Amino acid sequence: MAFEENGMESDKDYEGIMKLLNDTVENLYIFRDHYFVNHPIENATHKNDDVEQELNTTLKLLNENQDCASYNRAKYNYLKGRALNVLPKYSKEAEDLLSKAVKLDPKLVEAWNELGECYWKNDNIKEAENCFARALNYGKNKISLRSLSMISRQKYSEKQDEKRKLVGDGLNLAKEAVQLDPHDGSSWIVLGNAHLSSFFGISQSPKTLKQCLSAYSQAEKDVVAKSNPDLHYNKAITLKYEEEFEMALDSFNTASLYEPTWEHPKIMAQQLTKYLEDITTLVASCGKMKSKRKQQILQSISSKQLGPYGGGSYTSPTGQTVKLEEVLLNDLKPGLNEEKVVLGKVVCSVYNEDGVPFTFCLVNKLGTCVAVTVFNIAESRGVIIGDAVAIPEPFVTDVHFKYSDKEFKFRLIRVENPRVMVVNSKKLGKDTQAGVQMSIFKRCT
Repeated sequence: MAFEENGMESDKDYEGIMKLLNDTVENLYIFRDHYFVNHPIENATHKNDDVEQELNTTLKLLNENQDCASYNRAKYNYLKGRALNVLPKYSKEAEDLLSKAVKLDPKLVEAWNELGECYWKNDNIKEAENCFARALNYGKNKISLRSLSMISRQKYSEKQDEKRKLVGDGLNLAKEAVQLDPHDGSSWIVLGNAHLSSFFGISQSPKTLKQCLSAYSQAEKDVVAKSNPDLHYNKAITLKYEEEFEMALDSFNTASLYEPTWEHPKIMAQQLTKYLEDITTLVASCGKMKSKRKQQILQSISSKQLGPYGGGSYTSPTGQTVKLEEVLLNDLKPGLNEEKVVLGKVVCSVYNEDGVPFTFCLVNKLGTCVAVTVFNIAESRGVIIGDAVAIPEPFVTDVHFKYSDKEFKFRLIRVENPRVMVVNSKKLGKDTQAGVQMSIFKRCT
Protein backbone atom coordinates (compact mmCIF):
# COMPACT_ATOMS: atom_id res chain seq x y z
CA MET A 1 0.00 0.00 0.00
CA ALA A 2 1.39 3.39 -0.96
CA PHE A 3 1.57 5.93 1.87
CA GLU A 4 2.30 9.61 1.43
CA GLU A 5 4.11 11.56 4.17
CA ASN A 6 5.60 15.06 3.82
CA GLY A 7 5.03 14.85 0.12
CA MET A 8 7.02 11.65 -0.19
CA GLU A 9 5.62 8.27 -1.13
CA SER A 10 6.51 4.99 0.49
CA ASP A 11 5.86 1.50 -0.80
CA LYS A 12 5.86 0.05 2.71
CA ASP A 13 2.71 -1.92 3.55
CA TYR A 14 1.79 -0.02 6.71
CA GLU A 15 -1.68 -1.48 6.87
CA GLY A 16 -0.34 -5.02 6.76
CA ILE A 17 2.32 -4.26 9.36
CA MET A 18 -0.24 -2.67 11.69
CA LYS A 19 -2.34 -5.81 11.40
CA LEU A 20 0.73 -7.90 12.25
CA LEU A 21 1.47 -5.71 15.30
CA ASN A 22 -2.17 -5.95 16.41
CA ASP A 23 -2.12 -9.76 16.10
CA THR A 24 1.19 -9.94 17.98
CA VAL A 25 -0.19 -7.95 20.93
CA GLU A 26 -3.35 -10.06 20.93
CA ASN A 27 -1.21 -13.23 20.98
CA LEU A 28 0.69 -11.81 23.96
CA TYR A 29 -2.60 -11.63 25.89
CA ILE A 30 -3.63 -15.06 24.66
CA PHE A 31 -0.32 -16.41 25.97
CA ARG A 32 -1.00 -14.81 29.37
CA ASP A 33 -4.68 -15.72 29.65
CA HIS A 34 -4.27 -19.29 28.32
CA TYR A 35 -1.07 -19.94 30.25
CA PHE A 36 -2.49 -22.86 32.21
CA VAL A 37 -4.00 -24.40 29.09
CA ASN A 38 -0.47 -24.90 27.79
CA HIS A 39 1.49 -25.16 31.04
CA PRO A 40 1.01 -27.33 34.14
CA ILE A 41 -0.21 -25.58 37.28
CA GLU A 42 3.15 -26.40 38.87
CA ASN A 43 4.61 -23.70 36.57
CA ALA A 44 2.53 -21.00 38.26
CA THR A 45 5.56 -19.40 39.91
CA HIS A 46 7.10 -18.87 36.45
CA LYS A 47 4.03 -17.37 34.79
CA ASN A 48 4.89 -13.67 35.17
CA ASP A 49 8.49 -14.25 34.09
CA ASP A 50 7.32 -16.17 31.02
CA VAL A 51 4.81 -13.44 30.16
CA GLU A 52 7.55 -10.83 30.54
CA GLN A 53 9.71 -12.73 28.05
CA GLU A 54 6.82 -12.73 25.55
CA LEU A 55 6.36 -9.02 26.24
CA ASN A 56 10.01 -8.30 25.41
CA THR A 57 9.64 -10.13 22.09
CA THR A 58 6.48 -8.14 21.34
CA LEU A 59 8.13 -4.82 22.24
CA LYS A 60 11.08 -5.61 20.00
CA LEU A 61 8.74 -6.00 17.02
CA LEU A 62 6.86 -2.81 17.94
CA ASN A 63 10.10 -0.83 18.28
CA GLU A 64 11.39 -2.14 14.97
CA ASN A 65 8.26 -0.71 13.33
CA GLN A 66 8.06 2.67 15.05
CA ASP A 67 7.59 4.34 11.68
CA CYS A 68 4.07 2.84 11.67
CA ALA A 69 3.21 5.54 14.19
CA SER A 70 3.20 8.02 11.32
CA TYR A 71 0.55 5.87 9.59
CA ASN A 72 -1.79 5.61 12.61
CA ARG A 73 -0.23 7.18 15.69
CA ALA A 74 -3.26 6.58 17.95
CA LYS A 75 -3.44 2.86 17.13
CA TYR A 76 0.33 2.39 17.43
CA ASN A 77 0.43 4.09 20.84
CA TYR A 78 -2.54 2.00 21.94
CA LEU A 79 -0.89 -1.27 20.87
CA LYS A 80 2.40 -0.50 22.60
CA GLY A 81 0.60 0.76 25.72
CA ARG A 82 -1.59 -2.34 25.80
CA ALA A 83 1.46 -4.58 25.47
CA LEU A 84 3.20 -2.84 28.38
CA ASN A 85 0.01 -3.19 30.44
CA VAL A 86 0.01 -7.00 30.22
CA LEU A 87 1.84 -7.49 33.53
CA PRO A 88 0.15 -7.08 36.94
CA LYS A 89 2.42 -4.16 37.89
CA TYR A 90 1.76 -0.55 36.91
CA SER A 91 3.69 0.90 33.95
CA LYS A 92 4.14 4.68 33.65
CA GLU A 93 5.17 4.25 30.01
CA ALA A 94 1.93 2.38 29.31
CA GLU A 95 -0.08 5.20 30.91
CA ASP A 96 1.71 7.83 28.80
CA LEU A 97 1.21 5.92 25.54
CA LEU A 98 -2.45 5.18 26.22
CA SER A 99 -3.10 8.79 27.24
CA LYS A 100 -1.68 9.91 23.90
CA ALA A 101 -3.80 7.34 22.07
CA VAL A 102 -7.11 8.63 23.49
CA LYS A 103 -6.11 12.25 22.85
CA LEU A 104 -5.39 11.44 19.21
CA ASP A 105 -8.53 9.31 18.81
CA PRO A 106 -11.14 9.90 21.56
CA LYS A 107 -13.40 7.25 20.00
CA LEU A 108 -10.87 4.46 20.52
CA VAL A 109 -12.87 2.47 23.10
CA GLU A 110 -10.19 -0.17 23.64
CA ALA A 111 -7.64 2.52 24.55
CA TRP A 112 -9.97 4.10 27.11
CA ASN A 113 -10.49 0.71 28.76
CA GLU A 114 -6.78 -0.07 28.76
CA LEU A 115 -5.96 3.35 30.21
CA GLY A 116 -8.59 2.80 32.90
CA GLU A 117 -6.94 -0.52 33.80
CA CYS A 118 -3.57 1.23 33.93
CA TYR A 119 -4.86 3.92 36.30
CA TRP A 120 -6.44 1.22 38.45
CA LYS A 121 -3.10 -0.56 38.87
CA ASN A 122 -1.74 2.74 40.15
CA ASP A 123 -4.63 3.05 42.65
CA ASN A 124 -6.01 6.07 40.79
CA ILE A 125 -9.59 4.82 40.96
CA LYS A 126 -11.23 8.14 40.09
CA GLU A 127 -9.34 8.48 36.81
CA ALA A 128 -9.96 4.80 36.06
CA GLU A 129 -13.69 5.32 36.50
CA ASN A 130 -13.59 8.33 34.16
CA CYS A 131 -11.87 6.24 31.49
CA PHE A 132 -14.38 3.39 31.65
CA ALA A 133 -17.27 5.88 31.55
CA ARG A 134 -15.72 7.62 28.51
CA ALA A 135 -15.40 4.26 26.75
CA LEU A 136 -19.10 3.60 27.30
CA ASN A 137 -19.92 6.96 25.73
CA TYR A 138 -18.47 5.67 22.46
CA GLY A 139 -19.86 2.15 22.59
CA LYS A 140 -21.45 -0.26 25.05
CA ASN A 141 -18.97 -2.99 25.92
CA LYS A 142 -18.51 -5.67 28.56
CA ILE A 143 -15.09 -4.51 29.77
CA SER A 144 -16.28 -1.02 30.71
CA LEU A 145 -19.46 -2.36 32.30
CA ARG A 146 -17.81 -4.93 34.51
CA SER A 147 -15.01 -2.52 35.46
CA LEU A 148 -17.54 0.10 36.55
CA SER A 149 -19.36 -2.63 38.46
CA MET A 150 -16.21 -3.32 40.47
CA ILE A 151 -15.58 0.36 41.11
CA SER A 152 -19.15 0.98 42.23
CA ARG A 153 -18.88 -1.81 44.80
CA GLN A 154 -15.56 -0.54 46.12
CA LYS A 155 -16.85 2.93 46.90
CA TYR A 156 -17.47 3.69 50.56
CA SER A 157 -20.40 5.42 52.17
CA GLU A 158 -21.47 5.63 55.80
CA LYS A 159 -25.12 6.01 54.75
CA GLN A 160 -26.92 2.68 54.50
CA ASP A 161 -29.16 3.83 51.63
CA GLU A 162 -26.13 4.96 49.65
CA LYS A 163 -24.36 1.65 50.37
CA ARG A 164 -27.35 -0.25 49.02
CA LYS A 165 -27.44 1.92 45.91
CA LEU A 166 -23.73 1.39 45.19
CA VAL A 167 -24.07 -2.37 45.60
CA GLY A 168 -27.24 -2.40 43.48
CA ASP A 169 -25.60 -0.33 40.73
CA GLY A 170 -22.64 -2.70 40.71
CA LEU A 171 -24.96 -5.69 40.41
CA ASN A 172 -26.90 -4.16 37.51
CA LEU A 173 -23.72 -3.25 35.60
CA ALA A 174 -22.38 -6.80 36.05
CA LYS A 175 -25.64 -8.30 34.77
CA GLU A 176 -25.49 -6.04 31.72
CA ALA A 177 -21.92 -7.17 30.98
CA VAL A 178 -22.99 -10.83 31.12
CA GLN A 179 -25.92 -10.15 28.80
CA LEU A 180 -23.56 -8.68 26.20
CA ASP A 181 -21.46 -11.86 26.15
CA PRO A 182 -22.81 -14.82 28.15
CA HIS A 183 -19.73 -16.89 27.25
CA ASP A 184 -17.18 -14.55 28.87
CA GLY A 185 -16.17 -16.10 32.18
CA SER A 186 -14.59 -12.88 33.45
CA SER A 187 -17.99 -11.18 33.36
CA TRP A 188 -19.52 -14.10 35.26
CA ILE A 189 -16.81 -13.75 37.93
CA VAL A 190 -17.67 -10.07 38.34
CA LEU A 191 -21.39 -10.94 38.57
CA GLY A 192 -20.66 -13.55 41.25
CA ASN A 193 -18.63 -10.99 43.20
CA ALA A 194 -21.44 -8.45 42.83
CA HIS A 195 -23.85 -10.93 44.42
CA LEU A 196 -21.30 -11.54 47.19
CA SER A 197 -21.15 -7.80 47.87
CA SER A 198 -24.94 -7.85 48.05
CA PHE A 199 -24.74 -10.62 50.66
CA PHE A 200 -22.69 -8.40 52.96
CA GLY A 201 -23.98 -4.97 51.97
CA ILE A 202 -27.71 -5.65 51.79
CA SER A 203 -28.81 -8.97 53.29
CA GLN A 204 -27.00 -12.14 54.36
CA SER A 205 -29.41 -14.37 52.47
CA PRO A 206 -28.65 -17.99 51.50
CA LYS A 207 -30.40 -17.28 48.18
CA THR A 208 -27.71 -14.68 47.41
CA LEU A 209 -24.95 -17.19 48.13
CA LYS A 210 -26.54 -19.62 45.68
CA GLN A 211 -26.60 -16.86 43.05
CA CYS A 212 -22.87 -16.33 43.69
CA LEU A 213 -22.08 -20.01 43.21
CA SER A 214 -24.25 -20.19 40.09
CA ALA A 215 -22.30 -17.31 38.53
CA TYR A 216 -18.95 -18.86 39.50
CA SER A 217 -20.08 -22.17 38.00
CA GLN A 218 -20.78 -20.38 34.70
CA ALA A 219 -17.36 -18.73 34.89
CA GLU A 220 -15.64 -22.10 35.24
CA LYS A 221 -16.98 -23.11 31.83
CA ASP A 222 -14.59 -20.54 30.33
CA VAL A 223 -11.06 -21.97 30.11
CA VAL A 224 -9.52 -18.52 30.70
CA ALA A 225 -11.63 -17.63 33.73
CA LYS A 226 -11.16 -21.08 35.24
CA SER A 227 -7.48 -20.36 35.87
CA ASN A 228 -8.19 -16.99 37.50
CA PRO A 229 -7.18 -17.20 41.19
CA ASP A 230 -9.75 -14.54 42.08
CA LEU A 231 -12.52 -16.87 40.93
CA HIS A 232 -11.44 -19.60 43.32
CA TYR A 233 -10.75 -17.19 46.17
CA ASN A 234 -14.18 -15.54 46.05
CA LYS A 235 -15.83 -18.91 45.48
CA ALA A 236 -14.10 -20.08 48.67
CA ILE A 237 -15.45 -17.05 50.54
CA THR A 238 -18.97 -17.91 49.32
CA LEU A 239 -18.64 -21.58 50.28
CA LYS A 240 -17.36 -20.59 53.70
CA TYR A 241 -20.51 -18.58 54.42
CA GLU A 242 -22.68 -21.31 52.95
CA GLU A 243 -20.90 -23.50 55.52
CA GLU A 244 -19.57 -25.89 52.91
CA PHE A 245 -16.29 -25.84 54.77
CA GLU A 246 -14.42 -28.65 53.02
CA MET A 247 -15.13 -27.22 49.56
CA ALA A 248 -14.16 -23.75 50.82
CA LEU A 249 -10.75 -25.02 51.94
CA ASP A 250 -10.28 -26.77 48.59
CA SER A 251 -11.06 -23.54 46.73
CA PHE A 252 -8.66 -21.48 48.86
CA ASN A 253 -6.01 -24.07 48.05
CA THR A 254 -6.78 -23.88 44.31
CA ALA A 255 -6.45 -20.08 44.38
CA SER A 256 -3.01 -20.50 45.97
CA LEU A 257 -1.96 -23.02 43.34
CA TYR A 258 -2.78 -20.63 40.50
CA GLU A 259 -0.94 -17.78 42.20
CA PRO A 260 1.56 -19.11 44.76
CA THR A 261 2.87 -15.66 45.75
CA TRP A 262 -0.61 -14.43 46.74
CA GLU A 263 -0.73 -14.85 50.52
CA HIS A 264 -4.37 -13.99 51.20
CA PRO A 265 -5.91 -17.36 50.21
CA LYS A 266 -3.41 -19.10 52.48
CA ILE A 267 -4.21 -16.75 55.36
CA MET A 268 -7.96 -17.23 54.92
CA ALA A 269 -7.54 -21.02 54.79
CA GLN A 270 -5.53 -20.89 58.03
CA GLN A 271 -8.17 -18.73 59.70
CA LEU A 272 -10.98 -21.05 58.60
CA THR A 273 -9.04 -24.11 59.77
CA LYS A 274 -8.48 -22.50 63.19
CA TYR A 275 -12.19 -21.59 63.42
CA LEU A 276 -13.22 -25.18 62.64
CA GLU A 277 -10.67 -26.57 65.09
CA ASP A 278 -12.01 -24.30 67.82
CA ILE A 279 -15.61 -25.34 67.16
CA THR A 280 -14.66 -29.03 67.17
CA THR A 281 -12.81 -28.67 70.48
CA LEU A 282 -15.43 -26.50 72.18
CA VAL A 283 -18.38 -28.66 71.13
CA ALA A 284 -16.59 -31.83 72.25
CA SER A 285 -15.66 -30.29 75.62
CA CYS A 286 -18.94 -28.41 76.12
CA GLY A 287 -17.14 -25.08 76.02
CA LYS A 288 -14.28 -26.38 78.21
CA MET A 289 -16.65 -25.86 81.11
CA LYS A 290 -15.76 -27.39 84.46
CA SER A 291 -17.96 -30.27 85.60
CA LYS A 292 -19.58 -28.44 88.52
CA ARG A 293 -20.43 -25.38 86.44
CA LYS A 294 -21.73 -27.58 83.63
CA GLN A 295 -24.10 -29.38 86.04
CA GLN A 296 -25.40 -26.05 87.31
CA ILE A 297 -26.10 -24.98 83.72
CA LEU A 298 -27.87 -28.25 82.85
CA GLN A 299 -30.05 -28.14 85.96
CA SER A 300 -31.09 -24.56 85.23
CA ILE A 301 -32.60 -25.40 81.82
CA SER A 302 -36.39 -25.33 81.95
CA SER A 303 -39.14 -25.47 79.33
CA LYS A 304 -40.44 -22.20 80.80
CA GLN A 305 -37.51 -20.54 79.01
CA LEU A 306 -39.17 -21.28 75.68
CA GLY A 307 -41.18 -18.11 76.23
CA PRO A 308 -43.62 -17.55 73.32
CA TYR A 309 -42.61 -20.93 71.86
CA GLY A 310 -43.75 -22.81 74.95
CA GLY A 311 -47.44 -23.13 74.11
CA GLY A 312 -47.10 -25.72 71.37
CA SER A 313 -47.46 -23.14 68.59
CA TYR A 314 -46.63 -19.57 67.63
CA THR A 315 -47.85 -16.95 65.20
CA SER A 316 -45.44 -16.24 62.33
CA PRO A 317 -44.78 -12.70 61.01
CA THR A 318 -47.23 -13.48 58.18
CA GLY A 319 -49.97 -14.23 60.71
CA GLN A 320 -49.93 -18.01 60.27
CA THR A 321 -50.14 -20.36 63.24
CA VAL A 322 -47.17 -22.73 63.30
CA LYS A 323 -47.12 -25.80 65.53
CA LEU A 324 -43.97 -26.30 67.57
CA GLU A 325 -42.88 -29.37 69.48
CA GLU A 326 -39.96 -29.13 71.89
CA VAL A 327 -37.36 -31.76 71.05
CA LEU A 328 -33.85 -32.58 72.20
CA LEU A 329 -30.79 -31.69 70.14
CA ASN A 330 -30.19 -35.42 69.59
CA ASP A 331 -33.63 -35.74 67.96
CA LEU A 332 -32.88 -33.26 65.17
CA LYS A 333 -32.18 -34.49 61.66
CA PRO A 334 -29.88 -32.85 59.09
CA GLY A 335 -31.68 -30.14 57.12
CA LEU A 336 -34.75 -28.15 58.15
CA ASN A 337 -36.60 -29.46 61.21
CA GLU A 338 -40.11 -28.16 60.65
CA GLU A 339 -42.49 -27.69 63.59
CA LYS A 340 -39.68 -28.40 66.09
CA VAL A 341 -38.05 -26.14 68.67
CA VAL A 342 -34.90 -26.73 70.70
CA LEU A 343 -33.82 -25.17 73.96
CA GLY A 344 -30.42 -24.91 75.59
CA LYS A 345 -27.96 -22.64 77.31
CA VAL A 346 -24.92 -20.87 75.96
CA VAL A 347 -21.65 -22.30 77.25
CA CYS A 348 -19.19 -20.29 75.15
CA SER A 349 -18.74 -18.14 72.07
CA VAL A 350 -16.35 -19.04 69.25
CA TYR A 351 -13.92 -16.41 67.96
CA ASN A 352 -14.36 -15.71 64.26
CA GLU A 353 -11.82 -13.48 62.51
CA ASP A 354 -14.49 -11.93 60.27
CA GLY A 355 -17.18 -11.52 62.93
CA VAL A 356 -19.65 -13.12 60.52
CA PRO A 357 -21.41 -15.27 61.52
CA PHE A 358 -21.70 -14.85 65.29
CA THR A 359 -20.91 -18.33 66.64
CA PHE A 360 -21.63 -19.90 70.02
CA CYS A 361 -22.02 -23.34 71.60
CA LEU A 362 -25.38 -24.46 73.00
CA VAL A 363 -25.92 -27.31 75.47
CA ASN A 364 -29.25 -28.94 76.31
CA LYS A 365 -30.40 -30.53 79.54
CA LEU A 366 -28.90 -33.91 78.59
CA GLY A 367 -25.48 -32.35 78.08
CA THR A 368 -25.53 -32.54 74.27
CA CYS A 369 -23.58 -29.66 72.78
CA VAL A 370 -23.87 -28.11 69.30
CA ALA A 371 -22.51 -25.07 67.52
CA VAL A 372 -24.88 -22.28 66.46
CA THR A 373 -24.08 -19.73 63.74
CA VAL A 374 -26.19 -16.57 63.58
CA PHE A 375 -26.23 -14.33 60.49
CA ASN A 376 -27.58 -10.78 60.11
CA ILE A 377 -26.97 -9.97 63.76
CA ALA A 378 -26.01 -6.47 64.87
CA GLU A 379 -22.57 -5.92 66.29
CA SER A 380 -22.29 -6.51 70.06
CA ARG A 381 -25.81 -8.00 70.19
CA GLY A 382 -24.82 -11.65 70.49
CA VAL A 383 -25.72 -13.93 73.39
CA ILE A 384 -23.49 -14.52 76.42
CA ILE A 385 -22.61 -17.51 78.58
CA GLY A 386 -25.59 -18.64 80.66
CA ASP A 387 -28.26 -17.24 78.32
CA ALA A 388 -31.16 -19.61 77.63
CA VAL A 389 -31.76 -19.81 73.87
CA ALA A 390 -34.72 -21.35 72.01
CA ILE A 391 -34.47 -21.87 68.25
CA PRO A 392 -37.58 -22.73 66.21
CA GLU A 393 -37.43 -24.97 63.14
CA PRO A 394 -33.63 -25.29 63.28
CA PHE A 395 -31.58 -25.94 60.13
CA VAL A 396 -28.97 -28.57 60.98
CA THR A 397 -25.71 -29.64 59.35
CA ASP A 398 -23.53 -32.49 60.60
CA VAL A 399 -19.97 -31.42 59.81
CA HIS A 400 -17.49 -34.28 59.59
CA PHE A 401 -14.46 -34.32 57.31
CA LYS A 402 -10.68 -34.52 57.35
CA TYR A 403 -8.42 -31.91 55.85
CA SER A 404 -4.65 -32.31 55.77
CA ASP A 405 -3.91 -33.95 59.13
CA LYS A 406 -6.93 -32.51 60.94
CA GLU A 407 -10.40 -33.92 61.59
CA PHE A 408 -13.45 -31.71 62.11
CA LYS A 409 -16.60 -33.15 63.64
CA PHE A 410 -19.56 -31.29 65.15
CA ARG A 411 -23.28 -30.59 64.73
CA LEU A 412 -24.18 -27.11 63.54
CA ILE A 413 -27.43 -25.10 63.68
CA ARG A 414 -27.65 -22.17 61.26
CA VAL A 415 -29.85 -19.18 62.14
CA GLU A 416 -30.46 -16.73 59.27
CA ASN A 417 -32.45 -14.17 61.27
CA PRO A 418 -31.58 -13.53 64.94
CA ARG A 419 -35.13 -12.31 65.61
CA VAL A 420 -36.49 -15.86 65.43
CA MET A 421 -34.51 -16.76 68.56
CA VAL A 422 -35.96 -16.52 72.05
CA VAL A 423 -33.31 -15.50 74.58
CA ASN A 424 -34.09 -15.78 78.29
CA SER A 425 -37.80 -16.30 77.50
CA LYS A 426 -38.08 -13.23 75.24
CA LYS A 427 -38.01 -12.78 71.46
CA LEU A 428 -35.16 -10.60 70.25
CA GLY A 429 -36.06 -7.12 69.04
CA LYS A 430 -35.45 -5.27 65.77
CA ASP A 431 -32.27 -3.71 67.13
CA THR A 432 -30.54 -7.10 67.11
CA GLN A 433 -30.82 -7.46 63.33
CA ALA A 434 -28.42 -5.74 60.97
CA GLY A 435 -26.88 -6.24 57.56
CA VAL A 436 -23.16 -6.43 58.20
CA GLN A 437 -20.93 -5.03 55.48
CA MET A 438 -17.61 -6.77 55.21
CA SER A 439 -14.63 -5.81 53.12
CA ILE A 440 -13.90 -8.62 50.68
CA PHE A 441 -10.32 -8.72 49.50
CA LYS A 442 -10.28 -8.26 45.74
CA ARG A 443 -7.33 -7.95 43.43
CA CYS A 444 -8.98 -7.17 40.13
CA THR A 445 -12.56 -8.41 40.21
